[in-house]
Amino acid sequence: MELSNKKVMVMVAEMFNDYEFIYPYYRLLETGAHVEVVGAKAGVVYSSKVGTTATSTAAAADLNPEEFAGVVIPGGYAPDYMRRDKDMVRLVRDLHGQGKVVAAICHAGWMLASADILKGRTVTSFFAIKDDLVHAGANWVDQDVVEDGGLITSRTPDDLPAFMRAVVAALGRV
Repeated sequence: MELSNKKVMVMVAEMFNDYEFIYPYYRLLETGAHVEVVGAKAGVVYSSKVGTTATSTAAAADLNPEEFAGVVIPGGYAPDYMRRDKDMVRLVRDLHGQGKVVAAICHAGWMLASADILKGRTVTSFFAIKDDLVHAGANWVDQDVVEDGGLITSRTPDDLPAFMRAVVAALGRV
């Protein structure tokens, strides 16, 4: 699918999961999408759980969600850092509120909980944060990918092919 007319965010913070950042980033580039790597600050080099690095191209505070088709939030421990930044949380909440694609894999469900967008939604995640998502009002299921409107969730790196097929298709509809 061609997404050359779309702008998409991929969020980043310390301790991101390598696969869950790299796979979506390059898959989105393959579609022709313009991809912004969004961190709390622009130009910061963030390290993954195993030492891979990614540099943010934009600061969350500087972005207008109306200009984007969606966001991909990788897991690892990064979502716990991301949700401490009010502007990163605001982007997720605003994109969701505008009916854009919000895609979260593994521990990225923490960002969805912090953005307060889970009430009544069906999602999946890494099993260890199931209780967090349920307490935030979600209906949690154990599936490789779950689509509930523009909200797309997956469990682990093993689910990345199904996750990104769903993300790319949803971005094509926005």
